Amino acid sequence: MYIIIVGCGKIGSYLANLLQDDHNVVVIDREAANLSKVGDNFNGFSIVGDALDMDVLKEAGIEKADAVAVTTSNDNTNIVIAQISKKVFNVPKVVARVSDIGKAEVYRNLGVDPVNSTSIFATLLREKIIERNFTTYMFESNKVSLLEIKDTGGYSGKTVKELNMPGEFQVVTVVRGQEPVIPEEKTAFEKGDIIVGVVKLSSLKKVKKVLKIS
Repeated sequence: MYIIIVGCGKIGSYLANLLQDDHNVVVIDREAANLSKVGDNFNGFSIVGDALDMDVLKEAGIEKADAVAVTTSNDNTNIVIAQISKKVFNVPKVVARVSDIGKAEVYRNLGVDPVNSTSIFATLLREKIIERNFTTYMFESNKVSLLEIKDTGGYSGKTVKELNMPGEFQVVTVVRGQEPVIPEEKTAFEKGDIIVGVVKLSSLKKVKKVLKIS
């Protein structure tokens, strides 16, 4: 995929490094100093400029972008850039950071997927405090992550055991309709299921290849 990330703070730079191995990534930030946060090993492109300027977005290649992630700390800026990306340049997938939970509906109405760090962290902190046996290791580690598989027609009839790859990928949840299910090894997938699994990051390429995930 060709992905543009607007904002190279902690979130944007971390996201860029997560994506760079498998995708073409371009990062935009108004401050040249911020672009250094991606590190010396970043193999994507970096552009100094204001993403509110459509010429900057065109320079970044937005006309051929498959996805745009807007990660600045300013909600209003994020909304405008997300709207330009979606409505003017018809980018298929637009995701934007939103700090004010009340603005999340505005994003959705624009066809933009909002990600609210406040609600995510508050939920995790609540679980840390209340649930004695809860651990957020998978969210805090750079060794494992969650892999969500939405296009599951090709897995119809296969079982959880058939998809699991010991030590590399483990199915943990199946969302069927609106209901999440904790599956057993013998649970068979149906068309339309959303499969969520834990994947070892060092095995991600192998897992995606074996499971035929593009």
